[in-house]
Amino acid sequence: MKLYGYWRSTAAYRVRIALHLKGIDFESISVHLVKNGGEQHKDSYVAINPNRLVPTLVDGDFSIHQSLAIIDYIEAIGTGLSLYPDSIQTKAKVQALALDIACEIHPLNNLRVQQYLANALGLENKAKSVWVDHWMTIGFNAVEKQLVKTAGCYCFEDQITVADICLVAQVYNAHRFNVDMSAYPYINRVVDNCNKLEAFQLALPENQKDAQL
Repeated sequence: MKLYGYWRSTAAYRVRIALHLKGIDFESISVHLVKNGGEQHKDSYVAINPNRLVPTLVDGDFSIHQSLAIIDYIEAIGTGLSLYPDSIQTKAKVQALALDIACEIHPLNNLRVQQYLANALGLENKAKSVWVDHWMTIGFNAVEKQLVKTAGCYCFEDQITVADICLVAQVYNAHRFNVDMSAYPYINRVVDNCNKLEAFQLALPENQKDAQL
C-alpha cells in the first residue's frame, strides 16, 4: 500500500493517523507541494490524481483520493480498532463533526488558497493571517460548542473516531498559523489526549522523512 502525500499536508496527516491507528503498513511517497512549482502538477502525479491534491492512496491496482474517503476505505479493509461508534446516530454525529472540520475549516486555509490569496489577489502575509484566523476561529467556535455536549477523553466520550483524527490535524495547522487556541479548553483537552498515543505521534508532520527535504 502506498500513500502519496506531503509531510505538512493536513489531509495527508489525517490519513497517516488512521493508517497507524489501524496498524496498516504503508509506504510514504512524497509529493512536494512547493518545490519546482509543486510536484502535484507533474504529469506523472496528475495521472494518479487529476485534482492535483494530496493524499492519494494506492492499494494494488486500486487508487483513491480525498482523505475522508481514504479513511473509510481503511476502516473497511482494516481490523481491530474501529474509527466509528456502533450507534447509527452517534456515527452520523461523528461524520458530521469530521466534515465540519475537513470541509468547512480546512479548505479555506490550505496551500492553494494561500497561494491564490498571495499571487492572484496580492494579499500580504498579514492579510493572509487575518483571513486564516477569521475562518479558523469561526470553525473552532462551533466545534468547541459541540464538544461541550459530546467529549470525554476524545471528541465522542472515550472512543477515538475520525472526528479526533480531523481535529488533531486541524489544530496542528492552527498552531502553525499562530491562531490563538486559548478559548477552546475542550478542543485542547481532546487534542492533548490524542497526541499522547503512539499512532498520532508517528503521524506527526515533523516525524515524516520528507520533512527534512
